[in-house]
Amino acid sequence: MSVKFLKNSGLVLLTILVLVAWVMLPWSGALVLVVLMGLWLFLTRSGAQARSVTSVGISTLGQRLGSSAVIVVGIAGVVGVLVALLAMAEGYAQTLRNSGSADTAIVMRGASAAEVTSSLSREDVVQIEQTPGIARNVKGEPVVSAETVVAANLPIKGSKTNEEGSAQVRGVSDAAFAVRPNVKIIEGRSFQPGLRELVIGKGAVRQFAGLTVGATLKLGNQPWTVVGVFASGDAMESELWADANVVNDSYGRGGGRNSATVKLTSAAEFGSFKSKLEANPQLKVTASTTLEFFAKQSENMTQVLRIIGITVGAIMAVGAVFGALNTMFAAVASRSREIATLRAIGFRGMPVIVAVMLETTLLALLGGLIGGIAAWLLFNGFEASTMAANSVGKLSFNLAVSPGLLWEGIKWALAIGFVGGLFPALRAATLPVTSALREL
Repeated sequence: MSVKFLKNSGLVLLTILVLVAWVMLPWSGALVLVVLMGLWLFLTRSGAQARSVTSVGISTLGQRLGSSAVIVVGIAGVVGVLVALLAMAEGYAQTLRNSGSADTAIVMRGASAAEVTSSLSREDVVQIEQTPGIARNVKGEPVVSAETVVAANLPIKGSKTNEEGSAQVRGVSDAAFAVRPNVKIIEGRSFQPGLRELVIGKGAVRQFAGLTVGATLKLGNQPWTVVGVFASGDAMESELWADANVVNDSYGRGGGRNSATVKLTSAAEFGSFKSKLEANPQLKVTASTTLEFFAKQSENMTQVLRIIGITVGAIMAVGAVFGALNTMFAAVASRSREIATLRAIGFRGMPVIVAVMLETTLLALLGGLIGGIAAWLLFNGFEASTMAANSVGKLSFNLAVSPGLLWEGIKWALAIGFVGGLFPALRAATLPVTSALREL
């Protein structure tokens, strides 16, 4: 095994380790690195040499505008696509996280992962309502909404083939609005108990056709009237709400429910409430805060969306790296005599390496900023929908380009610039001076 091969293998391994560490680095760590680099550039002789070589290289970017644009545009495309795809995962997770709170709890049949697989009898609901720790309204009644979840097929808005999608219908009690005070009627009115009336989340209005106030729908082979539209800023906006007793009658569900959502006297009461529920020999249920419940519901889909985003971004990044390599190798070749002259008059190899790396990094940073800003302008708040995990209906959500995602995109851009500039920089620093001076 040759010494050259060992050196190359070691360099590749070191590069991989640096990239892994960089991807995991928080913005505060990057700030420390920038400060340290600045101190080296302005307080040391080698740093001054690196600044000198860098300034010369930057001053010639106008002469290499086309080749430099290859790096900027390539990296901007990678960052833009990556951030847009990750914004789907972020928006999906945010929507579900917003659906819960620490002072409300959801009770389901033991070992049930979701409402659709849970069932509670009428006696179970009575036992749950009697558990200490539940808040009470002005009438002294426990604030508990025992709820039924069913599916309904509705025509998708904008479909030219009359395609239908699955919507989640939630049968609720009067306490549903007390348990979820963020739910507000924004058009029409709320449904009247005992009647086949619906209030529709504004997310469902965006997804499905015909969901206007006054419209009639057929659910469970019965006609229902839409009487209102509500907003909540969370996953509930994708649902259709109605009186639980009427939903059960229409779908032949008897007196049972899928779950019970309760308002606790305080977030600190949850541990005691959960212990008392699970210690009750007449019940076989489990409880979790709605905050925890919806966070778990988002985990799998969020992970899938992130994997898709990172995979697509990685494939595009490979192309961007090769583009940067070609551009920087060409730039180093065109400046080989200049670099050799600098080395001949006393410039060391390290300042040359840093100078080439800084030039590539600046181009990569510019591309990353352009890609991140473009993704934010085009996709932040963009409406999307998908099947929610462990649900019977589609979930409507908005893509969210958060500062964290923008920072992640910048890190990817700088990583591409690092790889794209490293090997050309090493070539510039190790090119024999006599050979470079003889080149045209």
